[in-house]
Amino acid sequence: MYQKFKGILGILFILFFINVNAQIQENPVKWKSSIEQGSGDTLHLKFSAVIKKDWHINSQFNKIQDGPLPTSFNFEESDQYVLAGKVIEPKPLNRIEKEFENQTLYYFENKVTFMQKIIPKVKDSIKIKANITYMSCGNTMCLPPETEEINLKYLPKKSAGNTHYVQPAKEANLWWIFLGGFLGGFLAILTPCVFSMIPLTVSYFTKNGGIKRAIIYAASIIAIYVTLGLTVTLTLGPDALNALASNGIVNFIFFLIFVVFAISFLGAFEITLPSSWLNKSDEMADKGGLIGIFFMAFTLALVSFSCTGPIIGNLLVEAAISGSIIGPAIGMFGFSFALSIPFLLFAAFPSMLKKLPKSGSWLGKVKVILGFLELALALKFLSTFDLVYGLGILKRELFIAIWIVIFTLFGFYMLGKLKFDEYENNSTVSISGFVSSILIFSFVVYLIPGLWGAPLKLASGFLPPSFYKEWNQNNIASVSSNTENITEKHSQPCPQNLNCFHDYEEGLAYAKKVNKPIILDFTGWSCVNCRKMEDNVWSDKEVWEKLNNNYILISLYVDDTTVLPEKEQFISKTTGKKIKTIGNKWSNFQTEKFQTNSQPYYALMDTNGNMLSKPAVYEPDVKKYAAFLQKGIENF
Repeated sequence: MYQKFKGILGILFILFFINVNAQIQENPVKWKSSIEQGSGDTLHLKFSAVIKKDWHINSQFNKIQDGPLPTSFNFEESDQYVLAGKVIEPKPLNRIEKEFENQTLYYFENKVTFMQKIIPKVKDSIKIKANITYMSCGNTMCLPPETEEINLKYLPKKSAGNTHYVQPAKEANLWWIFLGGFLGGFLAILTPCVFSMIPLTVSYFTKNGGIKRAIIYAASIIAIYVTLGLTVTLTLGPDALNALASNGIVNFIFFLIFVVFAISFLGAFEITLPSSWLNKSDEMADKGGLIGIFFMAFTLALVSFSCTGPIIGNLLVEAAISGSIIGPAIGMFGFSFALSIPFLLFAAFPSMLKKLPKSGSWLGKVKVILGFLELALALKFLSTFDLVYGLGILKRELFIAIWIVIFTLFGFYMLGKLKFDEYENNSTVSISGFVSSILIFSFVVYLIPGLWGAPLKLASGFLPPSFYKEWNQNNIASVSSNTENITEKHSQPCPQNLNCFHDYEEGLAYAKKVNKPIILDFTGWSCVNCRKMEDNVWSDKEVWEKLNNNYILISLYVDDTTVLPEKEQFISKTTGKKIKTIGNKWSNFQTEKFQTNSQPYYALMDTNGNMLSKPAVYEPDVKKYAAFLQKGIENF
């Protein structure tokens, strides 16, 4: 009783003292409040206090008996919104207060932000009234409790479509597609079909109109190839472009096309267009004028097809499956821009033609080099076909072994030890061939450890996933010591030996059980950037530990061809198509909930399915991706 009476007298004394000085003491705490859009329909009310040096305010959870009051929040009742949980605060500082019988004080200094989630009940503007009651304490005294009145008004932003999820800002990098096309056009220049046409065509322009006609000719080349790219987009449509990346049959067709192109480049035969097409084009080119120049460019496109066809085919395939609607057109623009440069350049400066290397065996060598590269790239499409249908015919080790053989033969060819034509009879090796062989054999040596499980990050995206292998199957989905055994389905393959689910409902139920946030990973067997993320970003120690310890990983494969039971099949409300496979189901789920069907796509969610942060797409920067995961952990 005496101790309690003593405490009361102490408080009265403090209040008396500070009342005397309150007239001259400036309030050491300044408040600011704001409303921000949170995940889904949730709004975040933020109350920020800027605290003067040597002063502090107390935590809501400060429990010192007969001591400084905790900070408290009181919201006026409203039929416009409901509170979602309690006011959230960051981790407070703490210290032992000897004046209050060694009880622990929890407090904040400098700056602190409290946050309250609310869920609107109306679609119109919302008025929010609240009171913040707090005590400001310094080194020698505490001021009387203050009440800060809060009056906020929220005006919802108008937006088309579903606003429940936030679309990521990052889009496909068209510059890389353009650069790929530009390099492809440069390679095409070095092929026999195009290179041999340069002197003849430029000579015609220098005698008949010079630079002006050459500009029209170059513009015609660009127009022809860009039209080809646009035709791919208009014919297939934006949805079909993404489907190209995940359709097993389409990838198998691409594999066959690449192999045919590779064999053609290696000299087995030439891919030619019908002679009637060439004759018609020649007739139109002879008419002269703008029409004649255009058809001269069209004739070049037809005549050079046996050399440029494989390059164009590769470029259109890669641009189409990139997921960008205008990707093929951008790729063709880069290709045609590079292809037109020598015709324009030599028409403007005819004297440079004398410095142009003469046609010879080196042009045939360029074709063979392209043939080896085509053959290696063809395996990527066969691997996708194998992965989508789960055939198990091209596991990671076999893929690497075939690449080792291809690039070894490629290296011997650059040293002159392999011959593909009768003109390749020079026994000497050029400096460029010698240097190239060193680089190629170095790559072969780099690949060899991959047969025993090395990550091979330089080739990530092209190789099958690291868990898709023949040996050491017991490590496919090992369960870490700090995670409970989940279910038998959990033993399905997961990237980087992480634990994961492949069913949304099962993963969500488990997340509720262990009270952990979810990372929803929309991926695909055919997704190159998904493999790059798993091999180069998820393998990072900090990222791996966050995924393994702080999240429940749910990987949903949008190209899984497993047929759903008849009773689980349904008609999509979004597309009107019948959902027959597991891949269809997850692709439709992604489209409906996130208004996108591109992969990779990462969404962080709480155990009620609410978003924790803005979703992420392909992000090769490890630090940024780790920060993305950390933000989800903090918001949870």
